[in-house]
Amino acid sequence: MALIKFLKPKNKLEEGGRTAAPVQRDAGEPEKTCPNCRKDIPLSRLWSNDLVCNCGYHFRMKARQRIRMIADEGSFREMYSNMKSDNPLNFPGYKEKIETVRTASGEVEAVVCGTATIGGQKCCLFVMEPYFMMGSMGTAVGEKITLLFEYAVQHRLPMVGFTVSGGARMQEGLLSLMQMAKTSAAVKRHSDAGLLYIAVLTDPTTGGVTASFAMEADITLAEPGAMVGFAGRRVIEQTTKKSLPKGFQRSEFVLEHGFIDSIVQRDKQKTYLTEILKMHDWRADL
Repeated sequence: MALIKFLKPKNKLEEGGRTAAPVQRDAGEPEKTCPNCRKDIPLSRLWSNDLVCNCGYHFRMKARQRIRMIADEGSFREMYSNMKSDNPLNFPGYKEKIETVRTASGEVEAVVCGTATIGGQKCCLFVMEPYFMMGSMGTAVGEKITLLFEYAVQHRLPMVGFTVSGGARMQEGLLSLMQMAKTSAAVKRHSDAGLLYIAVLTDPTTGGVTASFAMEADITLAEPGAMVGFAGRRVIEQTTKKSLPKGFQRSEFVLEHGFIDSIVQRDKQKTYLTEILKMHDWRADL
């Protein structure tokens, strides 16, 4: 199957993540304040450093920015790009909100799916979009990820997934919660076929996504400082009537307690993924 490059945006809904990074700082250049070290950082420096502060804080990254960072140049081929959620429950204001989010984020839905090569290794790749209702999982998100796993089984490809989500999308009710079971079944079929699934958890990965495909990978990685959990800290403290330890639900805490395999800084992720994919490439034995 031929691989194609990203096409030039045709309309506003296709512009997400395609803004060119400035190469040098001009007078009055916009800055962003790091929530960790509280320093102001020129946007040009952040862009050139893959949105990582000098203190090591990892800012959230748009899905297409991450794809350009991880996938080999020109190798990503998007799939299911026109699939999007409707308003199945006629939830008040949901239709208007989702159209606003589509325009603001530049994405049709909260996940981008397709095939790509990473370090020359072909794989299926999905990346969730934090600026689309915080990557919440509705019916379209669950369907796109399920279809991608099924495609991976059919073509015997490994899966790499980057998660970021506030959980199931409440505006779609039970239909959204059903995606947890559906995606989990797709992961199981992929696993039963003897294929590799690598998940990279980014900030935040919570709720129904954590309770399904995000934590079902063969190898689970995370970015530094990423929040990883099911219920929020305040909900747990109010329910248990106990104070939680410092750093609770951060990737370092989760790693220490055995729920993930490694924490990988953003600038090392492509090399790390390439090595894992090569190590598990069954075609190399043919």
